[in-house]
Parts: sequence; structure tokens; C-alpha cells
Amino acid sequence: MAPPPPPPAARPLLASHAAVQSAASHAASARLGRLAGDHHPPQVAALRRGDWVKLICGASFEDAADVRNLSLVYTLAGVDCIDCAADASVVGAVNEGIDVAASIVPAVQRPWVMVSVNDDCRDLHFRKAEFDPEDCPPDCSKPCEKVCPADAILLERVMIEGEHSQSDPSCGKLEGGVIMERCYGCGRCLSVCPYDRIRAMSYVRDPAMTAELLKRNDVDAIEIHTTGKGTDMFNTLWSNLGESINNVKLIAVSLPDVGDSTVNLMNAIYTTMQSHLQGYNLWQLDGRPMSGDIGRGATRETVSFAVHLSSMSNRPPGFYQLAGGTNSYTIESLKKAGLFQSTTFPGAAASGVTDCQQAFIGGIAYGGYARKIVGRVLRKIQAQFGYARIEDHPDYLLEALQEALSLVGPVKGYPTLPSL
Repeated sequence: MAPPPPPPAARPLLASHAAVQSAASHAASARLGRLAGDHHPPQVAALRRGDWVKLICGASFEDAADVRNLSLVYTLAGVDCIDCAADASVVGAVNEGIDVAASIVPAVQRPWVMVSVNDDCRDLHFRKAEFDPEDCPPDCSKPCEKVCPADAILLERVMIEGEHSQSDPSCGKLEGGVIMERCYGCGRCLSVCPYDRIRAMSYVRDPAMTAELLKRNDVDAIEIHTTGKGTDMFNTLWSNLGESINNVKLIAVSLPDVGDSTVNLMNAIYTTMQSHLQGYNLWQLDGRPMSGDIGRGATRETVSFAVHLSSMSNRPPGFYQLAGGTNSYTIESLKKAGLFQSTTFPGAAASGVTDCQQAFIGGIAYGGYARKIVGRVLRKIQAQFGYARIEDHPDYLLEALQEALSLVGPVKGYPTLPSL
């Protein structure tokens, strides 16, 4: 006997589930087609082709509910790696999101899970905003709350007795402040505070705790952020991580362009790593940190960084990947520079590279912009249902997946998505 048809109320839900599976399966099929005949791990094959995509959840972003949902959506979209804070609960949230994605579309590729650490407290990715709302004038216009891209500042004006006051803002106080797990250190609130009450609190990830994370079988990669101010602190961190570094498949180093000394710095770092480098290594060219959601111009610095390195003959081995200001305009900028998925590029002859078997730029890491476009959907869910699992709301999951595919698809070369 055939099963009874679903009740009318359930039909839109089932249609949305089917649309999600169709969109994600379409992406998975396109990705598998590109892997035909390539003996490398799929993530490495993507780096070699130049279509690697990494989702940056944020080195300091620790909202496990959002990290889980972001990981689920971008796994379905086909990213190769998910980079997150070196925190056990956050790593668990990433893996939960990946597992749910695989339960929806079993053919989906499991991305590598990467944890981010720093060797220097001056690194901008490893800080949190902090202030005491009781120091704020009760009639403050709260520009910090408006400018925060992560919705990490929440201030409520209350009467001293606890009742809301709308008529006279000066008769009360502000309560709330920074939601620490959501703050990822972009610093935009620091400059807009009219009373200069907001501080940036920097920190360094504990190498001993990081070493323990690297022993887990659900952590595949590590990214070490360095400020470019010498190698002493990098060497110390590398030594403290010890043998745990041998457990990962990929070691990435994120660094800024420090001008003419950049390549010498990279080679010094590579010399330190070389004795324990058992997997692959990657250089993250960090242009304008935590700015991809601002607009077109934010991507200029990371592309300029790539152009600078493309002409250098003595750059160290490894894959190269863009970050810092990356957004929907990055591919266009790379194409104009002749560096999008290109094995022959401007400066190749000057650098001594004439026959390269892989793309010079292995891929793109998307952070603030990737979180922004899917975050708009997550905020809709939160407004209606509070924090929720996105897969329980398939209409919203489909909307979020379409946003993610609009970013991942052009890098991966997915064919046009069928009408859903």
C-alpha cells in the first residue's frame, strides 16, 4: 500500500527540504566532476586548481549556535575548509554543522576543520571590545551598537528603578554591553564611541590547549597568525606546540604584507617549520583584516599583496590564498590582475617560474562577508524563533544556501543553479 500523502501544512516544508537537497547535490556533483582523475585529497586538488574556498568563522568568534549553522550552510555550498576559534566548544559546533550537512546530502564533501591561533597579542584578530555600560551617559545615541557587524553589542536604557524610560533618556542608565562570544575584534566600535569608553582587550591563545585540540581526530589543520614583526614569537609558539603539529594535514600561516621584507620573513618562518612539516603548508595573504563586509575597495589590499608576491623569485614553497577584505568583488579584482586560477601570471618570468603545475593563488578565504550574507538569514530566524537549528526551518535554510552558493559558486565554477 502506498504511504498516505503528507498533510497540506507539511507540503511546503517537504518542498523546501527537496529544494535544499537539490541545490546542495547540484554543487556536490559539480565538485566531484572536477576531481575526476586527480589523486590528491579533494582539498589539495582544489588548492592546485585555484578553486579552494575557506569559510572563516572568526578567530575570536565563539557563538557556537551561529558557528554551527554557518558551518552547516557552507558545507552544503561546498567549501573546502572551515576556520574557527581554537576552542573545544567551537570546534564541536563546526563538526556538528558538518555532520548535519552530510545527513542532508550524503555526497557532500567534508571540509577540513582548521583552528586559528596567534603568536603575538598585537594581532587584531585576537581581541575583544570591552566597556562598562554604567560609564555610559544614559542619553547616549549608542553608535557602537549600530556599527557592530556581529550584533555583539546590546544596550538597553532602563530607569534606576528598573522600568523602561522613553520620555526622558537622561533619567536612567544603560545596561548590557558587549556579548563576548559574538565579538570578533573588528574594532569599529572603538572609533565611534563619542566618550572614548571602549577598550580593546587583546589575548594570546594558550598553546597547551591548542596542542590538545590538534590531537583530536576532528581537527585537520591549524592557522598561525603572525604580525610580521620578526620571528621570535612565532618560533616560541612553534616550539610550544611540539609534536602535536604532526597530527594535522595542513599548516597555514596568516601574515600581512610588510613590504620588501615580506619574503625574507616568510622564508625564515618556513625554515622554522620545515623540520616538522609532514603535511601541506599554506600562506594566507591577509590584506585588510575583518573588512570584507564593508564594500568593493576592501579587497584591494589582499589582491595587491598577491601581485607583489607573484613577481618575487625567492618566495617559499606552499600554497597561497587570499584573505582580509575578501568579498564578492575579489574574483573580479583577481581576474584583472591575471591571477584568478592562473598557472601563468604577470611576473612569472621575473620570478623564474615558467612551468607551474598549479595555480599561484590556490583560493580565497571569506570571513566577514560570508558571515554577513548568511547572517542576515540567521537573524530572521532568531527574530522569529530565537536561536534555532537552521535545518528545522528549511525555507530559511534554502535562502541561506542560495546566499552561500552565490559566493562559493563563482570560485568553484559551478554551473548555473537550476530554478528551485
